[in-house]
Amino acid sequence: MEQAVEIHSTENSSEPRGKRKQRVGQVVSIKMAKTIIVESTTRVPHPRFRKIIKQIKRFYAHDDESTAKLGDTVLIMESRPLSKLKRWRLVSVISH
Repeated sequence: MEQAVEIHSTENSSEPRGKRKQRVGQVVSIKMAKTIIVESTTRVPHPRFRKIIKQIKRFYAHDDESTAKLGDTVLIMESRPLSKLKRWRLVSVISH
């Protein structure tokens, strides 16, 4: 007896890719060409003392058309590595 073997191809499947991380933050630097630095703040409890503390993280994001200005609130999305530090790209400018 022969058994049917199913081969699953990931190339043409309609399954969605993994969900990419998104962050909202403020633009703190626009000095580089096609690159912005976005600062994102999260509030988390301290692991031992349970007091709420702010964690500030800086992301280098790709801004192809240089639409973001200093102080803007922007939405960035995770992407493939674009340079040594850039792993994010600008999705939209939320407010100026």
